[in-house]
Amino acid sequence: MCGIVGYIGPKACVPVIMEGLARLEYRGYDSAGIAVAGGGHPLQLRRAPGKLRNLDVILTKDPVEGTYGIGHTRWATHGRPTEENAHPHRDGTGTLVVVHNGIVENYLSLKHELVARGHVFRSETDTEIIAHLIQDELEKAAGETKPAVTDAPVSNESQTVLAGSLPASLPLEEAVRRAVKRLTGAFAIGVLSAAEPDKLVAARMGPPAVLGIGEGEYFLASDVPGILHHTRDIYFLQDGETATLTMQGIVLTDFDGNVREVRAQRITWDPIQAEKAGYKHFMLKEINEQPRAVRDTTLGRVSLDTGKVFLPDMKLTEAEFRNASGITIAACGTSWHAGLAGKFMIERLARLPVDVDYASEYRYRDPIADPRNLGLLITQSGETADTIAAQQEMIAKGSKTLAICNVVGSAVTRLAAGVITTNAGPEIGVASTKAFTGQLTALFTLALHLAQVRGTINDAESLHLVTELSKVPGKIEEALRTVDDVCCELAKHFSNVRDFLFLGRGIHYPIALEGALKLKEISYIHAEGYPAGEMKHGPNALIDEQLPVVVIATQDPNDPSSVLKYEKTLSNIQEVTARSGRVIAVAIEGDKHIAQLVEHVIYIPQSHELLLPILEVVPLQLLAYHIAVRRGCDVDQPRNLAKSVTVE
Repeated sequence: MCGIVGYIGPKACVPVIMEGLARLEYRGYDSAGIAVAGGGHPLQLRRAPGKLRNLDVILTKDPVEGTYGIGHTRWATHGRPTEENAHPHRDGTGTLVVVHNGIVENYLSLKHELVARGHVFRSETDTEIIAHLIQDELEKAAGETKPAVTDAPVSNESQTVLAGSLPASLPLEEAVRRAVKRLTGAFAIGVLSAAEPDKLVAARMGPPAVLGIGEGEYFLASDVPGILHHTRDIYFLQDGETATLTMQGIVLTDFDGNVREVRAQRITWDPIQAEKAGYKHFMLKEINEQPRAVRDTTLGRVSLDTGKVFLPDMKLTEAEFRNASGITIAACGTSWHAGLAGKFMIERLARLPVDVDYASEYRYRDPIADPRNLGLLITQSGETADTIAAQQEMIAKGSKTLAICNVVGSAVTRLAAGVITTNAGPEIGVASTKAFTGQLTALFTLALHLAQVRGTINDAESLHLVTELSKVPGKIEEALRTVDDVCCELAKHFSNVRDFLFLGRGIHYPIALEGALKLKEISYIHAEGYPAGEMKHGPNALIDEQLPVVVIATQDPNDPSSVLKYEKTLSNIQEVTARSGRVIAVAIEGDKHIAQLVEHVIYIPQSHELLLPILEVVPLQLLAYHIAVRRGCDVDQPRNLAKSVTVE
């Protein structure tokens, strides 16, 4: 979510950095900061909660100058959106600053270790750990045993420091390499130190980071639009790489210090294309952003040390969660499909009954609600008229409401007694993709939280589920690498058909519905989703040699109920093939048996049964996308549809 911009060169760096941060505002943020030095000026740091304009006000009143620096816009994960939690963060000496996009999963254990070594922390963030780790490596190399720290409060007025107070016997870039090897999690960082002037260091493992090469000047950013107006020669930093930017150029290494070649690409995007990050359509970009969207939705909410789930934006007490009589979910479209999947998650983990309503129908049936029943609204925009109306009806009948939403401060979130934001970032394509996987992720964390509060799972089970959740972003990345070409090839065979059928059992049935919706939304092909067990009750009549049937045939081999559903689904597949239907199966990699039964197979990685839907939807999104492209449809703005339905 966070925006990063760094610069080193002959110009005044503040305008370059601030302009770049403004171009990255679409990523979403709730605080901003900048640190600059050079040109005869000491290291200076300014930060502000809220929007960039707040930082502008501070810079107008208390300007800073320099020829190199880094800026940051932060989406709060660990710690509230306050000035002291805003980036850049400093080490214990105040001479080294860090900006960071991502999460340090082992920050608690590292913090305890550093505190024991005498470090004092000023913020609530995980990012500050990185600054202190780098300081720790520098001091080890210098033979120091105790960091120079201060307990004095820090404000913008006191954030100008002098160079040279931190030992520099170890090059900054080597200290960064040693420090990041101690991190578990995802990170893209930028570092500068007053002790080593005219140098920026960057490192990446997970979130994107790009380097820009100009005429005697060099740039760092979290996304291309932040620097595209200054250079079109871009290098995309790879996982496990560090870069050292000086006035002489860029030196690239891996985390072991082995030098690598900087092979810049010439970017020819116009500004609109830049927002698409080079993808042909926003929808394709957003499909590929799903690993980040899922990762960002879990940031600050789960502990890999304990398995605990934290939902800080809840006004409800644990007692209210514990004593809830049930949950009523109301949503529309894709969000309704997420709600259906959430029903399986919550009922299985928390043993709490869940009803799922179309928000557009909820208030027209005089629904039953009471103070012990919780309402849960799921919405990408938070401004959907039907969802707001359903929420108002719930509140009028005495229920407290929760919201899962992608837009902070939207109407639904303002009415809710608790919010889980899906930190997917702005979604431009009308057909929802990353917002949907963010919703599934949020629902899983809610289900886990409810289960922990209600005592329906033990600590070991919680830790196992959180660990499995942490692996999902990497598995989505794997799926994106392996299934795109398969879906593109399938589109050649099926782009001219008139109808599609999608089948699934249990928690996979909502994903069948979502796959059908994606296809009909953007390709205008008639498609229907059905529970696989309902085939004999009508849909079998539709099957012939012209009908493609997409079957979600995945399983979690560690879950007996999942294995049983898989076996039943294989029987459904044989019913279809016996009637000459053309089956496209979504299956777990390594499942050789299913390849003998069907015409086409799309393989995805293995995961826990309740997390498989997040992986299953990826090939269905890509299949719909490639079919729509081959049919010449407007993928990002399908006819007759709007991104946010704000009227009934």
